[in-house]
Amino acid sequence: MIFSDLTLAKRLEGAEAFACAQFAVARSRLFPESGAAWTHCAGATLVFDGVDSPITQSFGLGLYEELTEAALDEMEAFFLSRGAPVMHEVCPLVGPGALTLLCGHGYKPIEISNVMYRTVDKPEARPAGNLRVRVAAPEEAELWSAVSTRGWTHEHPELDGFMREMGALCFAREQSPCFLAEVDGVPGAAGNLTIHEGVALFGGAATVPELRRRGLQAALLEARMRYAFEQGCDLAMMVAEAGSNSQRNAERQGFRIAYTRLKWRLGEVETRIREF
Repeated sequence: MIFSDLTLAKRLEGAEAFACAQFAVARSRLFPESGAAWTHCAGATLVFDGVDSPITQSFGLGLYEELTEAALDEMEAFFLSRGAPVMHEVCPLVGPGALTLLCGHGYKPIEISNVMYRTVDKPEARPAGNLRVRVAAPEEAELWSAVSTRGWTHEHPELDGFMREMGALCFAREQSPCFLAEVDGVPGAAGNLTIHEGVALFGGAATVPELRRRGLQAALLEARMRYAFEQGCDLAMMVAEAGSNSQRNAERQGFRIAYTRLKWRLGEVETRIREF
């Protein structure tokens, strides 16, 4: 049995930190002018993926090393010097000392998410029927990005450009295979996976509107779980908005909540950027 403790938290947060750092690596390779970068500070991983990117933040703050005033100042400088807001995803197992420091620096909580986990088991073989899931080939980067974008932007078409760019970055990351699910040979859903030190991080999967409720999401999850098993992973993780449909779907697939996490943002960040 895997217990929700500090050891588990370090593995989960380390996997997400690696996955998000790979976004910055991919962006710097595809868009050298972006200034994308990542670094370590006091055990935390700091990622700058662009001023407006949801990935621009720190991961693992206070989890691997005790957070100090000097370390927090250094982290803030990393983001402020690049004109970016300062945000940290903080696991509750860091303890009250780290949270007290954040409050003292003027941070406020802005987002709540549940980090979820389960063991990786080999899925039972099932008749494929008219469904097929496969790892997308290198020459299918544009196809995978298009399917993913259509799935995510059906109700928010204004995000099309952003999602296509993120799709290209997903495909370009290392140790992060991208999966396509098909119905009768027609690509209808896309999902990704990142593997880090035995942990398989299941990224968001999306289905195009006209092929929803056809079992593609379940097929994607099963295929990625089988891939993780074959790669020797023992732990799977997902991150979902607290109380969301995504959380409920994950729980139906055997995922449990390891802990509820807060994202903290430095207040009055525009003033701090001007002063830096």
